Amino acid sequence: MHARANPAEESGTWRLGDLTVCRVGFGTMRLTGTEPFGNGVPRDRERAISVLRRAVELGVNHIDTAAFYFSATRSANELINRALAPYPEDLVITTKVWPGRDPSGAWWWADPAQLRGQVEENLRQLGRDHLDVVNLRVPPSGRTGSIGEHFGALAELREAGLIRHLGVSNVTSAQLTEALDIAPVVCVQNPYGIGASREERAVLRRCGELGVAFVPFFAIAGSGREAGVTGEDDEAVGAVARAHGVSIPQVRLAWTLHQGPHVLAIPGTSDPDHLAQNVAAGALRLSEEEMARLTAL
Repeated sequence: MHARANPAEESGTWRLGDLTVCRVGFGTMRLTGTEPFGNGVPRDRERAISVLRRAVELGVNHIDTAAFYFSATRSANELINRALAPYPEDLVITTKVWPGRDPSGAWWWADPAQLRGQVEENLRQLGRDHLDVVNLRVPPSGRTGSIGEHFGALAELREAGLIRHLGVSNVTSAQLTEALDIAPVVCVQNPYGIGASREERAVLRRCGELGVAFVPFFAIAGSGREAGVTGEDDEAVGAVARAHGVSIPQVRLAWTLHQGPHVLAIPGTSDPDHLAQNVAAGALRLSEEEMARLTAL
């Protein structure tokens, strides 16, 4: 296989509205050790900054973050600003609002009127005059209710020029429909990986039909979610990994990307070697038999 100058381009590209991104991006959650979302605190701040810069060197131009990704000593947005500003013209930074954390780290959920403050918090931390993509992250308790009031508030901020494009996260098909009736949606960020539920698969298919990017989280953890992968899954995935001479996380990412050209990936890590492996997963091609075996898990 001919190696491209930017390894991330091996995964292909997709458009978030008028913004073109490589299908393998980078999630910043693990740079901070944010709980309960992740771990892997970097050994030092400079290492986190070097990982971000290395991601861009590898061709990554889609970075996922949030103002609530912070720990006692790390803030994802501040690290991004320090590492990458002035930002490359093709870099797309996606963030999310509705959840928030106060300075002590306690969680809270914004009212529609408070979303502007959350958007402005991201703008300040990133040093931007607008945000490329903002996802409305629906709370677990809100998956059976309406998101119209909150999404409508973000649509107004988009009209005001603070936000370029809108997305939704952790939503049902009905909530996606509700959002689309209010304003254009460029991406859906939902849990998805090997072992995905029927409902999760249905949302991915619907996004493909609509031409909306589907951006899974837990792509590497799979059905284990926060607890991580399960031994039974790992054994089957491991066989495929050994056949290709790659790691288990690389197989999980490749399987996810094989779900459709509209599927993106935002794996996160604080380890430079893992970063290179994640980006390389975009070039990994699985056979139909391998795909069927993994899908059956």
